[in-house]
Amino acid sequence: MSKLVQGYEVVIGFETHAQLSTQSKIFSRASVAFGAEPNTQACAVDMALPGTLPVMNIGAVERAIEFGLAINAHIAERSIFARKNYFYPDLPKGYQISQFEIPVVQGGEVSFFLEEGKETVRKTVRLERAHLEEDAGKSLHEDFIGQSGIDLNRAGTPLLEIVTQPDMRSSEEAVAYAKELHKIVTWIGICDGNMQEGSFRCDANVSVRKPGGELGTRREIKNLNSFKFMQQAIDYEVRWQIDQIEDGIAIQQATVLFDPDTGETRAMRTKEDAADYRYFPDPDLPPLVIGRDWVERVKGEMAELPRVMAERFVKDYALPEYDATQLTQSKAVAAYFEATAKDCGQAKLASNWIMGEVSRRLNASELSIEQSPVSAAQLAALIGRISDNTISNNAARQVFEGLWNGEGEVDALIDAKGLKQMNDTGELEKIIDDVLAANPKNVEEFKAGNAKALNGLVGPIMKASKGKANPGQVNTFLLKKLGTAQRLE
Repeated sequence: MSKLVQGYEVVIGFETHAQLSTQSKIFSRASVAFGAEPNTQACAVDMALPGTLPVMNIGAVERAIEFGLAINAHIAERSIFARKNYFYPDLPKGYQISQFEIPVVQGGEVSFFLEEGKETVRKTVRLERAHLEEDAGKSLHEDFIGQSGIDLNRAGTPLLEIVTQPDMRSSEEAVAYAKELHKIVTWIGICDGNMQEGSFRCDANVSVRKPGGELGTRREIKNLNSFKFMQQAIDYEVRWQIDQIEDGIAIQQATVLFDPDTGETRAMRTKEDAADYRYFPDPDLPPLVIGRDWVERVKGEMAELPRVMAERFVKDYALPEYDATQLTQSKAVAAYFEATAKDCGQAKLASNWIMGEVSRRLNASELSIEQSPVSAAQLAALIGRISDNTISNNAARQVFEGLWNGEGEVDALIDAKGLKQMNDTGELEKIIDDVLAANPKNVEEFKAGNAKALNGLVGPIMKASKGKANPGQVNTFLLKKLGTAQRLE
């Protein structure tokens, strides 16, 4: 069921521009390297000088094929390039070469997990299409002797525009989708995903409606360049639209920008429809024909996809689907997990530690998994000492702290900190006997049926053993001495 905001259902669709990781532009040989001086990477084709013709970059096509395979989409055997006509100063031809009626990638879906209350829910967003197109230049609004400037370095940069169905129902869901899409394009290497440099730009189409009603009028929030701003912008836009409707004001279709300083969206221009762009097939470019042999070759050269790897983790390591999905958020995390699991033979424990303590410490220190002070081999050794009952879980956290701070290796830290669990059953039984003798009230209450009274016995036993008693052994011996087969919860 959709989450309602003030009695309204939120409807969100996404258009994402992923800059493809080619060395040159989509229709010319000019470089796409970021950060060059203005207009130093714009050739005659990019500037639309008379007599120039576009030539398709095969690398851009192959990256589109890779994306289609990654999302289980249909890859069109024949697609068409079209001219999208509009007039901006930074669009030298007066039109943008894009795809309209027949895109190269059709359909597909992106799935992810989302926390909803106390539940973890799997969500799926359907994709409508992904098409190839060129980027425009950039207007510079510094003061150039009282004028704006134009930088055409980006003109002709290869983009894959990825368009969803309006399947998302909250800002949290939209951000989760965007993060999953970001993971996919960076995992397969078709885009570097740098949002600050404009390599991964998201536009959110937002509307609201009464439950079960027709789709409302949407407003498009352009160029969201961080996941944090994405959520803030959508939340503000939703509240703004509801307030307008409640005040009896009709929503006008528009393109809006988000101002992170004010936390507000503001209208930039009236939103165009497809008819406004007067699309027609580009006569300078022949149809793009992609044979099945080409698709199969690209497929054979691709690395293992995250969803395929997650399925393998479920099968080979008996992990829950949620764990497998979380561990395949990046290749580096997946590799760290596999190395740990293979070394220690305890895949679920490895998953718990990586998703728990390791991730917590990395996030707090703003480090990537590649920068982790604790190697996969060290974590595996630590998990091994938990598994063979050398140390308790509490003691393991102390050892992990030492590993993180570079104080030594696992066994040396266990010895130095005196963390080995008590293996002398005779000594443990004596401690238990002493605690039982000193706490007759708890013993009587437990035997009378008060299970919680046992906690008053376990604590003193662990204290007397200086935390070195094996909790499992304590439980077993204690219940045996109390004459019951009941287990501690």
